[in-house]
Amino acid sequence: MGMVHTVGLVLHPRRDSKPAIDAIIDWAKAREATVLGLPDEVDRIDCSAVAVSADELVGRASLVVSLGGDGTMLRSMRLLSGKPTPVLGVNLGRLGFLAEIGVEELPDALSAIDAHRFTVEPRMAVRTTLPDGTSVTAFNDIALVRTPGHGLAAIEISMQGYPFVRYSADALIVATTTGSTAYSFSAGGPIVSPTVEGIIVVPAAAHSAFNRPLVLSPNEDLDLQLLPSSGRLVAEIDGEVLGELNPGDTLTVSAAPAAAKVVRLGYTTFYERARRKLQVNGSLEVEIPFA
Repeated sequence: MGMVHTVGLVLHPRRDSKPAIDAIIDWAKAREATVLGLPDEVDRIDCSAVAVSADELVGRASLVVSLGGDGTMLRSMRLLSGKPTPVLGVNLGRLGFLAEIGVEELPDALSAIDAHRFTVEPRMAVRTTLPDGTSVTAFNDIALVRTPGHGLAAIEISMQGYPFVRYSADALIVATTTGSTAYSFSAGGPIVSPTVEGIIVVPAAAHSAFNRPLVLSPNEDLDLQLLPSSGRLVAEIDGEVLGELNPGDTLTVSAAPAAAKVVRLGYTTFYERARRKLQVNGSLEVEIPFA
C-alpha cells in the first residue's frame, strides 16, 4: 500500500504555484489521494485542493509539500514541529538549501515517496518564550537585534545557570545547524552540516574584545540576559519580528532535536547546495612548476 494518501500544501504568498499544484492534484487523482491546503492560500488559486484549518491539515496529511523557497519551507517545518509527518520542499525560485526538487520533478518524487523510496533528514529547532509569554520555535535562528536609534545589544550568556561570556554587538544570533548557512553565516559563523545537532551563537558586528562564535551542546539550556547597558532589542524568529526585549529581560533557549522531518531523495547533497548558494570555492590554485 502506498504511503501518501493525503497531501498537505503550504504555498509561497506571491510566487506562481499553479503549475506545481496542478501536478500534485493530477498525481493525487490517479491514486485517489486527497489534497489539502490552508484557506487563505488555496482560495486565491483556481484548484480543487480542499481548504482546511492548519490543525486539520497537520492532523490529516501523510505528506506536506512546501511550494516556494526556504522561507516557505521553514514555515512548513514550524507548522509540523514535533510531528512525524515528512515535508518535501519544491523550489519555485532561486536555489535554496531546504528545497529538494523543482516543479518538473514532482510526479516522480511523489511516486518515490509513495513507494517509500526516500530518506528523512531530522532537523533540530530552538525554542524560547518571549517576555510577553509567547512561545516561539525557530528552525534557522533566534536573533536579538538592536533597534535603530537605540543602543547596542549587550547580552550576558549563561550555560546551565553559570555566566560564561558577555557580548556587545549589533545583534546576537542563536542558530541551529540548519541556520548555519543563513544569518549566522553572514555574521561570520561556521558552515555546519544540518545532520549535526548543536546550537551556534554568533555576534553580528561585535563591539566587544571577545567576538568569537560558540558551538554549544543541544543538551544544555542557554540563558540570554540583556544587561543594563543594552539598548531595546527586537526578537527575530526565522527572520520575522515577533517581540521586543528591554534591559533586564532574560530568554532561556533550549533545543528541540528532530523537531521536523525533511524529505531527501538523494538528488543533491548539502555540500553541493552550499557550494552553489554560497559560492564556496576556496583559495585560488596557483601552478608551481617542478624543478
